[in-house]
Amino acid sequence: MIKINVVDQYNETIDCDIETIAKDLEQVFFEKFKTNKDATLILVNIIEIQEINNQYRHLNKPTDVISFEEFDDDYLGEIFICVDKAKTQAKEYGHSLSREMAFLLCHGLLHLHGYDHIEKKDEVIMFKLQDELMANTKYRRD
Repeated sequence: MIKINVVDQYNETIDCDIETIAKDLEQVFFEKFKTNKDATLILVNIIEIQEINNQYRHLNKPTDVISFEEFDDDYLGEIFICVDKAKTQAKEYGHSLSREMAFLLCHGLLHLHGYDHIEKKDEVIMFKLQDELMANTKYRRD
């Protein structure tokens, strides 16, 4: 079974249970992909995510989620989620922080499974799968 290790580098309160969200998505991803590889979810603030985005993608602006795939037999890679962006986006979209964090984690996990959205045809595939996976959670849109 996939295991998502949560590392909280965000130095403020997070008004959702990220450990439960991670466990829920572990189950959904295991059912879909039958993967036994681990991943690490790192929660960061807006300054940290901007630094990471600038260093690795040469985009000097904050983003909501960024993933780094590993090519290892037992490890998928790392997902960084900006909690500040997640809070803002949850308000903008009118849903809970739990739903936004689950969505961002799902998005990051799909990247670690080799999906991307650079080309339109790939975006259609990835976003359809993302919607399908989220529909199998308690974090789906109502």
